[in-house]
Amino acid sequence: MRNKKPLDVYQHVTDHIVAAIEANPGEYRMPWQRSGFGATLPRNAHTKALYQGLNTVWLWCAAEQKQYEHAIWASFKQWQQMGCQVRAGEKGTVIVFYKQYEVDPNPDHESDDGKRMALKYSHVFNAAQVDGYEVPSLPQTPPLERHELMRKLVAVSGVKVLTGGDSAYYHMGKDLIQMPDDRCFQQTEAAERTFHYESTLAHELIHATGHKSRLARDMTGRFGSESYCMEELCAETGAAFICAHLGISAEPRTDHAQYLHHWLRVMKADKKAIFTAAAKASEATRYLLSFLVKEVAHAA
Repeated sequence: MRNKKPLDVYQHVTDHIVAAIEANPGEYRMPWQRSGFGATLPRNAHTKALYQGLNTVWLWCAAEQKQYEHAIWASFKQWQQMGCQVRAGEKGTVIVFYKQYEVDPNPDHESDDGKRMALKYSHVFNAAQVDGYEVPSLPQTPPLERHELMRKLVAVSGVKVLTGGDSAYYHMGKDLIQMPDDRCFQQTEAAERTFHYESTLAHELIHATGHKSRLARDMTGRFGSESYCMEELCAETGAAFICAHLGISAEPRTDHAQYLHHWLRVMKADKKAIFTAAAKASEATRYLLSFLVKEVAHAA
């Protein structure tokens, strides 16, 4: 019997995310922007914990591809422990994690402690694949409270925000965000215009976390325009994380379409690109939200 070829997790996940993005190229949207899952973070049914980093992006894509209604997942064993049963014939979705192991330290490098990290994977099943589980109703934050949280997030970030003109960008040298005039957001409904504004602002806030006074994010290990594309992919992903945490719909930016083919090119050329971008985006999200948690706790 021939040995089964080991799963290349990087390639497996990257290929499926690329396929999800390319599924409706005319829409120029990420999967979670098409399905609305960008406002619902994937959660483990058994532990109640939120999935993190790349798993958030990946489970959003899987839910959109398979048209799952809820972003609730668990392993086969966890569903059994809850008294539920994964239906016969259902296929699991890969999630990834890193496991630490030790080797002999390199004597030529004093800082080498011999600890290494290996990428591992397991499988989870969506609530839609299970019998005997009743999806709980999650508390909804009123719209005004969501917008107030975004306002506070900007305030505690320490980043100056100016309004004017027709472009949105973060200026690294001046450490400020420039947001366009309200006239640039022309969606029909006022709430939709607000979502687009706040989604754009979240994108620029993620860029701002890369400043040397914050996380000092370094993408210079990549060449030329690729490092710029990676930073943009990080900001796009991080904006989706921020919006999801605040219960705001993640909307595509006006310049989203022009970057899409660059992101696809980077992911196709480097199977680890989306892993790096998601890890950096998750780090930036935790950094920003940590200040918001402290602010809310202080106010209480």
